Amino acid sequence: MQEPQVNIEQPIGLPRLGKPAPHFEAVTTHGKLRLDDFKGSWLVLFSHPADFTPVCTTEFMGFAKIHPELQELNTQLLGLSVDSVYSHIAWMRNIEEKMGVKIPFPVIADLDMKVAKTYGMIHEGESTTEASRAVFIIDDKQVVRAMIYYPLSTGRNMAEILRVVTALQTTDANGVATPANWQPGDKVIVPPPNTQETAEARVNDKSVECKDWYFCKKNL
Repeated sequence: MQEPQVNIEQPIGLPRLGKPAPHFEAVTTHGKLRLDDFKGSWLVLFSHPADFTPVCTTEFMGFAKIHPELQELNTQLLGLSVDSVYSHIAWMRNIEEKMGVKIPFPVIADLDMKVAKTYGMIHEGESTTEASRAVFIIDDKQVVRAMIYYPLSTGRNMAEILRVVTALQTTDANGVATPANWQPGDKVIVPPPNTQETAEARVNDKSVECKDWYFCKKNL
């Protein structure tokens, strides 16, 4: 008996690492914005399930806290949920009034879920009407560099998002990689040699710290 064919291809347009970010144009709390408006800067595009919910409120306060550090890294923030722009505005005002935190970045009002579906933010296993907690890090050339998903019940770690942006920019600037748990100031990974000659030269290179020819670190 012939096995049934299973289509495992992703829908056309969903983000993929190393590929151009899908274009969008949307109404936000700062007016109509397009992806092209962020060209030349990095962008953290993130979705949240719903306005006026406790976990999302803590996240928005967290994003507001790291906003100045992201700006120093030439990185903008852009939120999204399927709520209306009026709901977003009321919630932003509520957070400022009740929590004492002003939300400085725009939030997309994605009522028709067009942007959320384009970016794969709707996961039917959790909800068909709410966006998951997705994070897309898009570089200054509008290429998708990282994607992180969290379940509805788990708030995001802002320090990790800031760390990933910093790590990616460090990689771009220095042609290196970053090891597990890397933090700014830690040693970075030197790309492994691709010939026997350079491998032999690497282990004798005093400017790097090598455990073996393929595993070397250095300070920047």
